[in-house]
Amino acid sequence: MTSTQSLCVLDDTLDLHDELSNIRRHLHRHPELAYEETGTSELVAERLEHWGYRLTRGIGGTGMVATLKAGASPRAVALRADMDALPIVEETGLPYASAEPGKMHACGHDGHTAILLGAARHLARTRRFDGTVHLVFQPAEEILSDSGAKRMIEDGLFERFPCEAIFGLHNQPGYPAGNFMFCGGPFMAACDTVDIVIDGYGGHAARPHLAVDPIVIGSQLVMALQTVVSRSVDPMQAAVVTSARSTRERWPM
Repeated sequence: MTSTQSLCVLDDTLDLHDELSNIRRHLHRHPELAYEETGTSELVAERLEHWGYRLTRGIGGTGMVATLKAGASPRAVALRADMDALPIVEETGLPYASAEPGKMHACGHDGHTAILLGAARHLARTRRFDGTVHLVFQPAEEILSDSGAKRMIEDGLFERFPCEAIFGLHNQPGYPAGNFMFCGGPFMAACDTVDIVIDGYGGHAARPHLAVDPIVIGSQLVMALQTVVSRSVDPMQAAVVTSARSTRERWPM
């Protein structure tokens, strides 16, 4: 049986609790949406530079990579966190609730960023590894098309910062603190979007035959879409189809 050396245990980082908690609460109070994470990036960069990391900024927009080397090994790994918030009004009443109207870290990326900064702090002060560690701070995780991951990869993320593996995590509300969940294969779902435009025009309720009612059409379409999964996807596979209203409007010519 092969033995492994523990590089870190929980007690090693207890002294960082207050610092990381303050960072997380500051980020929660000042959320920034996709590709607007300038304040978050500045805070992250200031800490990392102070701890001795080499920074490369502007990757995929507001993304950055911080690099730290120890020893002589050519091997490298990467750790990744996301930084953006969601366009949601916070109503928690917390003392560190969002100060930005209509913006909130409702998905926990403030925590993800603080967690990676905690790992960065511990790695920098102990240097108990042999090789290179790249810390990837990704923008725009919350948008589906043209995401920050896509832009960072297009900017040559893995060519410029090669690594044997990249590790990330996601918070899971509802589970006891101190528990970690793992499984084989895919763990979090991916998603795609399809825009469907319904062209119609209104009319008087007494003359419905002269109108093309997009509300009725949309209602039928939403119900029909629910059969896509039940009749097109293997029952042993996971899939969800969700219909959402668009704010765009189109008028007949």
